[in-house]
Amino acid sequence: MGIATFISSFVAPIFIIISPITSYADQTHSMHKAKSSAGFSLDIPLIMLVASILRVFYYPGAQFDTSLLIQSFIMIAIQVVLLKVALDHRPGPSSKGGDAATPFAAARGEFVAQRPYNFWQWRSPKPYWQFLLYLFISLTACELVLSPMHRLYSLYSNFIGYSGLSIEATLPIPQIMANYKSKSCRGFRVSVLISWLLGDAMKMFWFFTATTEIPWAFKLCGIFQMCCDTFLGIQAFILYADAPQADFVKGHDQKMMNGFANGHHTRTPMTEKDVRLGD
Repeated sequence: MGIATFISSFVAPIFIIISPITSYADQTHSMHKAKSSAGFSLDIPLIMLVASILRVFYYPGAQFDTSLLIQSFIMIAIQVVLLKVALDHRPGPSSKGGDAATPFAAARGEFVAQRPYNFWQWRSPKPYWQFLLYLFISLTACELVLSPMHRLYSLYSNFIGYSGLSIEATLPIPQIMANYKSKSCRGFRVSVLISWLLGDAMKMFWFFTATTEIPWAFKLCGIFQMCCDTFLGIQAFILYADAPQADFVKGHDQKMMNGFANGHHTRTPMTEKDVRLGD
């Protein structure tokens, strides 16, 4: 057995299955440890939960590789935990960075339009879980009603499959726009970006070398997401590589100067944003 065959048959599927944990466990632990989710976008669990739930309901009609199905279930589990931690540690509206429900609220100077019915920007945790429950119930009802109608069900299955994968492929776009407007990648963990890039490379290799069934919906959306993640990497490591640290140092030095000017040294507490800079 060649190395390429071994990677495609064994390494890649295992990597795909555990990728949700390697991608988001660090982010979850960081927010829990800092007791703050300031700067973290609640749109990340929204996108991944909706995409993964749709992918699960896409499986009966597409019968794609079971590794992707297992990954979807694990992704749902880790995103539920991530959402719970983010909601539990959201700063209040009056505190700095308190607009935690706003997507990528850490981006400086970003204009955020009001969403209809304040969708996914609610202050109470209850509507978030209600939305996910209603989505699951609706998809279950459609599955039961449409599955006997084979021709219609085939169209429906393809629709939710492409919809879910397209939603997932848009995950990097809000962060790319936020970075562009703020001219910085501050507020976005490098560990998450690296896991995305490694995951993209492994997915592309597996999608085009696997002997099992991988629908073209996965391949096309995977290519698009890989391009977005690659551009996000260019922003983080080339275009705005020095901006986050420079901004932090400048602000920190100003606080120190103010403290000395008042006759004493002022120690500023470490925030969640400061923790991210160590990645």
